[in-house]
Amino acid sequence: MAAWRRAAYPSNHPSMYAMHTLESFHPAVAAWFARTHPAPTEAQAQAWPAIQEGRDVLVAAPTGSGKTLAAFLAAIDQLVKEGAAGGLPDETRVLYISPLKALSNDIHRNLEAPLEGIRAELAALGLPDVDIRTVVRTGDTSQSERARIRRKAPHIVVTTPESLYVLLGSQSGRSMLATCRTVIVDEIHAVAANKRGTHLALSLERLQAITGHRPARVGLSATQTPIEEVARFLIGANRPLRDCVVVDLGAARNRDLALELPPVPLEPVMSGEVWVQVYDRLAELVREHRTTLVFVNTRRLAERIARHLSERLGEEHVAAHHGSLARERRFKAEQQLKRGELKVLVATASLELGLDIGDVDLVCQIGSTRSINTFLQRVGRAGHAVGGTSKGRLFPLSRDELVECTALLDAVRRGELDRLVVPSNALDVLTQQIAAEVAAREWSEDALFDLFRAAHPYRDLERADFDECVNMLAEGFSTRRGRHGALLHRDSVTRSLRPRKGARLTSITSGGTIPDNADYKVMLEPEGIPVGTVNEDFAVESLQGDIFQLGNTSYRILRVERGTVRVEDAHGQPPSIPFWLGEAPGRSDELSAAVARLRTEIGQRLDGDAAGASHAAALQWLIETVGIDEIAAALPDRSHKGSAAGNKAKKE
Repeated sequence: MAAWRRAAYPSNHPSMYAMHTLESFHPAVAAWFARTHPAPTEAQAQAWPAIQEGRDVLVAAPTGSGKTLAAFLAAIDQLVKEGAAGGLPDETRVLYISPLKALSNDIHRNLEAPLEGIRAELAALGLPDVDIRTVVRTGDTSQSERARIRRKAPHIVVTTPESLYVLLGSQSGRSMLATCRTVIVDEIHAVAANKRGTHLALSLERLQAITGHRPARVGLSATQTPIEEVARFLIGANRPLRDCVVVDLGAARNRDLALELPPVPLEPVMSGEVWVQVYDRLAELVREHRTTLVFVNTRRLAERIARHLSERLGEEHVAAHHGSLARERRFKAEQQLKRGELKVLVATASLELGLDIGDVDLVCQIGSTRSINTFLQRVGRAGHAVGGTSKGRLFPLSRDELVECTALLDAVRRGELDRLVVPSNALDVLTQQIAAEVAAREWSEDALFDLFRAAHPYRDLERADFDECVNMLAEGFSTRRGRHGALLHRDSVTRSLRPRKGARLTSITSGGTIPDNADYKVMLEPEGIPVGTVNEDFAVESLQGDIFQLGNTSYRILRVERGTVRVEDAHGQPPSIPFWLGEAPGRSDELSAAVARLRTEIGQRLDGDAAGASHAAALQWLIETVGIDEIAAALPDRSHKGSAAGNKAKKE
């Protein structure tokens, strides 16, 4: 195969990590950390004193900087000290909230090592044992496990925003959470900019109302801008920003980034022949590294690339990972990669966040991520360790993407990030939370308004909007047969709110902001094992005997039932690739501005009197300033032609 062209990208060098003496920790905790870690990271050294003082803390740092341990070790230390002083009561002290159920399970597993290690150190020091119990409480938690939690409260509860909402709607959940002292919100940047975050912000205010005091809030985030907005989201509207300790280490870390281009010029649409070259180059990179993550933007492309890499590397070395695969299949792929049994895992956004998948040597991104933050998050999975180097390769798929990917690397070089915007005054979310909180206890309208207005997304909530939401919940909706759906009793004299019959059940079963979909379940027969899901349109259009791929495995359709596709193993027969609708991301405003800036810069250098001189100027600027080399000869002409065509269209 002809040699591929690669545009090199300079690395960033992080500052030296600050040291922390650990003198304030319990001797057993300090001994375990000293035995298992060479030194605290800068994030840990800066965050620990503030967390131990019970202050609100936001830790914003790149992937692999030890943020999670920074939050958890300080909380565990407090539990150990309390247990050593007079015994640890059966009460919940720490609430950890993660946006992903898989990440919650991952954190629970990773907590076992420090807890067991600290207990061993206690025994070695001749100190009384402290048994710290942790549980995961999500929608996947079994009924027997839930009953066990009710009988004996855990000290650390790991959950998701939606499961926290459910817990706050039950009397047993509220009783358990009433003793909470610390709330840790992991990957807070992943929810702050959408309605899941708005929903969570109201749940945190409801949690504060039942504790009788304000639990300390610790937020863990990738580097964001403006970081002050993330801090305000974390602490709420009733506290000044100066009360929150912000540990902002920036996005700087060692990076080895480059563009990967085929040996032939890119076209507006990539041809099948060029795709073959892309697959061959991916396989070559995989062979050169121990473990590789390939990120794509759609589930269909994940399945397609996984299939072609399997043909080149062997099916046992390749797996796919996306949201339409069953949880068990995703977990199996994660553990295989962690154990080194897989050479490459092809994933969508399902692996963007901090799941523990072991050491990854290389990240390949197929096509533009359409977002600066997403690109940094994905590339950060390589070298996911303190002081590690993030090695990433970016594969443009068209001429326009070549420009966009170059602008993306230029934005990273400049230290730019997508701006985070928190949604405000979402009345649908507010209505859900009003119904849920009133279903749990009686409230006065004024007190409930003040409670919800303390959440940062509702700091400017108008009383008239709140009253309209309450009125809708109290009166229901009109039909030809009268009004239905009222969930609350509203006393206009005392201005108090009480629940109607069925309000709690409706709130718990209808809450949340994750939209429902009409995907069909895929069940493997005769075992009846769930494999994953496919789009409704794909399922309806399929026929008995059709073979399709899911999770890099071929399945033959036995029959299509209502909501379920029954399949059997096709034993590697050539499959079709299923499709899903509406999953490609849109481009962020900041990346769009970077693309426009790149086109303008190149256009200005191409508009000189001497064509050769201006082309040379553009070429030199791309090499010396943007940090690319081999692709520069092709990029200026393409960029400028695209810009000129756009200007011509505007004039017409």
